[in-house]
Formats: sequence, C-alpha cells, structure tokens
Amino acid sequence: MMSSIEKKIIVDNIYELLIRLVNDGAETQPESRETASQPVEMLTIRECTEVIQGLSEHTVRQLVAQEKVKSVRTGAGKRGKILVNKADLMAYFRK
Repeated sequence: MMSSIEKKIIVDNIYELLIRLVNDGAETQPESRETASQPVEMLTIRECTEVIQGLSEHTVRQLVAQEKVKSVRTGAGKRGKILVNKADLMAYFRK
C-alpha cells in the first residue's frame, strides 16, 4: 500500500507530464531548474473554494471546463476527482 506522500509525488509527476504534452510544440520558455524542482500543489474542487473566499464549486468546475485553469481528472464517474493546480488558480485570479 502506498503512502499519501508517494501518491502525491506520482500525481505531481503525471501532472507535469500532462502539461508538457499539452504544451508540446507551443512556444514556451523553458523552466528553470529552480521552478522545476518546486513541488506542484494540487487542490480538489472543495479545497479551491476554501483557498479563495467567495468562490463556489460551480465556478471552479466552469473554469476547468473552459480550460482557464490547468487540471487533472483522476478516476472516472462519480468517484473520480478533479485536481486543480493551485498556482494556476491563484494566477488566474491575480490577472
């Protein structure tokens, strides 16, 4: 059985690979080693509403559906979770 830390590391690695696939061929600036070594923090829909006061779960789901924030779906159906990159969510609301 994997620990929660091992699971988080795997999710972080999968997320980074997905970002690379999405950005493949797009003109992007290469990440510095400092940025690449920082852990990626992923939030559930509910956790997003706790981080940003006044944000509803519906709004977060809409941002994900419109691809305005980067996300990863883990699992399928009712038990599947949507995980949102905290840095992207914060950057979206700083614009």
